[in-house]
Amino acid sequence: MHRESIFLALAVLLMAFVSADVGAKPKWQVLFDGKSTDSWRGFRRQTFPDKCWVIEGGALKTVAGCEKSDQIDIITRNKYKDFEFELEWRVAPGANSGIIYLVSEDEDQTWKTGPEMQVLDDEKHADGKNPKTSAGSLFALIAPTNKTLMPVGEYNRARLVVRNGHVEHWLNDKKVLEYDLKTENLASLIAQSKFKAFPQFARMSEGHVALQFHGDNVWFRNVRVRDLVSK
Repeated sequence: MHRESIFLALAVLLMAFVSADVGAKPKWQVLFDGKSTDSWRGFRRQTFPDKCWVIEGGALKTVAGCEKSDQIDIITRNKYKDFEFELEWRVAPGANSGIIYLVSEDEDQTWKTGPEMQVLDDEKHADGKNPKTSAGSLFALIAPTNKTLMPVGEYNRARLVVRNGHVEHWLNDKKVLEYDLKTENLASLIAQSKFKAFPQFARMSEGHVALQFHGDNVWFRNVRVRDLVSK
């Protein structure tokens, strides 16, 4: 009887462990820890463009005025479909960059296939005058709302969620916009924009995440991603 009780207790513990594991959230994968760029490479190349992307103070920095041959976006080595992506960014005065996602290398620029979450100094860059191209926007398509932007020189927290074709942009812990891929509403917005010339834009079911080189000084840190299970 004592042995049976032990077996029963072990069985209960095992079931509890399995249930907890099934219900657990997916684990985060660190993409940049302040030291290693191993999770990244240049767009349409296998090497990292280290003349235009450097590590400074635990952050990845884009270098203004760097060697032209390395003036390219960087992309994750892995592709993602349903995922959550987070980082912190800050910009020099007047600087511009972006987080581009669901990127394919079929076109010659990341933005020709991947939607972009804008990274920007809203006050001093011309794009800041248009809400649809301001920081946090779905670039040139959807303006952010309820936005709080940190002063230039301080870090902003950005978060992207892509799940079952639904996309959310978060900025400093506030959801600033959401939309659905492959819908008539998005197709209509694209048809009225420069992206209409690129048939694969926002059509990828999975792809790389890219950080944009735009010729300015911009810093990214605490970069991580996790796969989300489709439901």
